[in-house]
Amino acid sequence: MADKTTTTATTWEDLVAAALLGTGRRTPPVPPRPGQDGAAALLDAAAVETVRRRAGLLPAVVRHRPPVVPTDQRPPLPPAARSRLAMLLADRAGPAGGSRRGTAPDLTELLPQWLAAANQHGYRAPAALLPALLDAARGRTDLRAEALTLAGPRALWLARLNPQWKFALRSGLAVDWTPAPALPTGPGYDEAAERTWQEGLFAERVALLTALRRRDPDAARALLATTWSTERAEDRLMFVDALREGLSARDEPFLEQALADRSRNVRATSAELLSGLPGSALAARMARRARSCLALDFHEPRIVVEAPHECDSAMQRDGIVAKPPSGRGERSWWLGQLVEAAPLAQWSERFGSRSAAEIVALPVADGWRPDLHAAWCRAAVRQRNAEWSRALLGPPASPPAAEEASWQDPAKLLSALPPGERAAWVAAFISVHGLSEAFRLLGVCAVPWSEPLGRAVVDALDIARDAGSYPWSFSGVMGLAERCLDPEQADRLEVLTAQPDEPENGSPGAAGYWSEAFQRLVGTLRLRATMRRELTPTPRQRP
Repeated sequence: MADKTTTTATTWEDLVAAALLGTGRRTPPVPPRPGQDGAAALLDAAAVETVRRRAGLLPAVVRHRPPVVPTDQRPPLPPAARSRLAMLLADRAGPAGGSRRGTAPDLTELLPQWLAAANQHGYRAPAALLPALLDAARGRTDLRAEALTLAGPRALWLARLNPQWKFALRSGLAVDWTPAPALPTGPGYDEAAERTWQEGLFAERVALLTALRRRDPDAARALLATTWSTERAEDRLMFVDALREGLSARDEPFLEQALADRSRNVRATSAELLSGLPGSALAARMARRARSCLALDFHEPRIVVEAPHECDSAMQRDGIVAKPPSGRGERSWWLGQLVEAAPLAQWSERFGSRSAAEIVALPVADGWRPDLHAAWCRAAVRQRNAEWSRALLGPPASPPAAEEASWQDPAKLLSALPPGERAAWVAAFISVHGLSEAFRLLGVCAVPWSEPLGRAVVDALDIARDAGSYPWSFSGVMGLAERCLDPEQADRLEVLTAQPDEPENGSPGAAGYWSEAFQRLVGTLRLRATMRRELTPTPRQRP
């Protein structure tokens, strides 16, 4: 009984303090038994107090039982693919930063690709791996869309029980996976969707609007209109940006009204969306203004520019920002915005029925060429106009002139071209200019790379190796090649894994690093090929 009383009077904090300082510096708060030293007495007391603390935990508050976990009718992963997913999730932390990678494939970089491939087959994630999959998606935003698609409705069920996974509830997929009775259908909304829109958190409302926009653009716009006038400015900006997906001429009346919004950012976003509709009234107004600034001098011929002298209230209502950035002239700033928002199709008539390539080749008077061409580049990207993007890019064998390098963005212009043409342009560019300027261009090419593009990249890497270049200077491109080359190219690249002789004047040790990098490349391609086979449904699994 004495021991019990002594232990009860001792607090947990006293025991922790004595343990941290050590019994040599602080006398334990409990007396030792005969033949026992102070450290042993301290440990005994801590053990007793630990049991006492656990036994004294308050019972949990009684709550309603959670709803039954929703069913997922999609087919399960093949056994080999299931094991592969477990391996990828177990290795998702990856190697420590700064360490030499060696020849082993980087599984952290293969996980996004594996998830996308599994979703293409329409599989569902194993229930036992859902917690690890959600943890991976919590730590990497680039995984979330594919991870939540594979996880399906059970991920949302789990997210409602664990606040660490609440990000899943903020995703547009949260509504896509909700059981059918809670989904908006047709031009109206059922009670659950209406309650979410009226009473839900902002993230839940954005998710609802985004998901509804994918299914029924008109219904999403009608839902937004019901509360538009009472929304906060920052919320209106996010909501109007959600109309970007599925944008059509039917959205024009709503966006025209938003041009008079109290928020400058809402007005600017609405104007940007309207300028992406070539037949909109705003596009017509911008076309008239832009045409008044540009004319063709038939004597030379050349383009003559008369930039705006003022930015009136009507221009500002249509999204023109009056105040230029620091160091930028007002007139050139206003001109660029007008030309960027004007439909590109009008310029052929304005300049004597010339094609886009012929218009781009025309001289521009008085040094206005950089401003004009930069605006046309932005317009080509915004309007997804392949003809103008092609003309502004020029041939891949010729690098842009020095004056163009400051405003031309080939990666953005390439994004407006068809995937095959995009890959062919980048392949030709690499064949002439090498890889030093090609990293961003490769990032906009479709995966897996086409055979000509893949060959151009590998040939350029081989040339860099033979020249004794620093291999770590090409680590970014090598990483892209591991993820983007066609896996069927592995056998053809085997010859590059041998370690060559050190070239004269080459970087010390570079040959070994290059050999290691190519071994890793070949190993990764073979692993990707294996993963592809593992995901292929067996005859029994096929419907």
